[in-house]
Amino acid sequence: RPTEGTERFLREKFARKPDIAEANVLAFRAGWNYGETTESFATSYEVAPATDFPPGRYRQITGNAALAYGVVAAGQCARLPVFLGGYPITPASDILHELSRHKNFGVTTMQAEDEIAGIGAALGAAYGGALGVTTTSGPGLALKSETIGLAVMAELPLLVIDVQRGGPSTGMPTKTEQADLLQAMFGRNGESPVPVLAPCSPGDCFTTVLDAVRIALTYRTPVLLLSDGAIANGSEPWLIPDASELPDLSVTFANEPNAPDGSGEHWPYLRDQETLARAWAVPGTPGLEHRIGGLEKADGKGNISYDPDNHDRMTRIRQAKVDGVAVPDLEVEDPSGRAEVLVLGWGSTFGPIGAACRAVRRRGHRVARAHLRHLNPFPANLGELLRSYDKVVVPEMNLGQLAMLVRSRFLVDAVSYTKVAGLPFMEEELADVLLRHIGETGTGLAEAA
Repeated sequence: RPTEGTERFLREKFARKPDIAEANVLAFRAGWNYGETTESFATSYEVAPATDFPPGRYRQITGNAALAYGVVAAGQCARLPVFLGGYPITPASDILHELSRHKNFGVTTMQAEDEIAGIGAALGAAYGGALGVTTTSGPGLALKSETIGLAVMAELPLLVIDVQRGGPSTGMPTKTEQADLLQAMFGRNGESPVPVLAPCSPGDCFTTVLDAVRIALTYRTPVLLLSDGAIANGSEPWLIPDASELPDLSVTFANEPNAPDGSGEHWPYLRDQETLARAWAVPGTPGLEHRIGGLEKADGKGNISYDPDNHDRMTRIRQAKVDGVAVPDLEVEDPSGRAEVLVLGWGSTFGPIGAACRAVRRRGHRVARAHLRHLNPFPANLGELLRSYDKVVVPEMNLGQLAMLVRSRFLVDAVSYTKVAGLPFMEEELADVLLRHIGETGTGLAEAA
């Protein structure tokens, strides 16, 4: 590779110590020249230009850094102050560390005494009109479950980022896993539905945060974002977005009493008929005194209610709100247009699945792939898409959690391929699995050109 960029970096890094800078440059040149002239290596490599990347300015980014920058950008797009309440936990700690550097963007970070205090502070910030965020890993998500349920009942926007790791309990903190999906979906008491999203790569973390915040603010709901250790610590070239092209996430706070009976009161649970979101009234706004909390609320007025019919109605409304979250249709990659085996994935399996599919196609076989970002609610076209293939294979770094959801929701006989070794899938192992299933259908061979 060219040496100019590295030399420029060294001189800039040690600009205040020219002698040290020059020593580093000389050492670098000596090492480069040795590699160029030695005959110790049987093979040398030249890295070609990245012609498949769209033009623009790129930087290297890790998943945790992209999550942090996404939170900063979301606060700017929403025109809201950002508050992160968190507790150090591997492999999510770097998000807290990075966000602590960006006070100039209206970001406040608090390292709480424990996981419960962290999310409690974040939910309090959301109650006060800020963008509340909390970060954790699997063990911390379990501790935060009661407060997530409170956010569901209070119907406040809250972003909960779970960077998954090996479990259960303390498990393997430095190893990757995808085993928190069912916890994210159902790990709370009562009927407590929350939207769940998962990025597929380090760079995708940035976009997924913006999408998650859009949902949280639009529908007044906590949202769970599932990253994992492989994404958090992995890195890739990231096309720096144009700030002017980021989405408008601005919100409107309630500013006057809304009671439909003309009483001049504020009803905290009066809803937008399209999104079913309740009004967001910042405490201290004159005339908008109201009460929210963890006890069941009367529809509209928000008074504490033990009425059975009201509880049934409010439970169904909260579920309908999440079910009605607008998510894009799932896209399928099928170059032949005639594949009969579909590989369905989510999260960090994106890279290995893509590599395996390309390897299978190079051997003359047809295979399609689709990757989910939205896990709750699923894309509206997912059921029809799954039923259009003879076989659906779901590779996961757990014991088949997405496969279980797909089978129960759509009655599709999805085939689960699992690995819980703390390591990501390899291209070769997934390619072998796909070739076996393609062979079982008997129709996977592509026609010669």
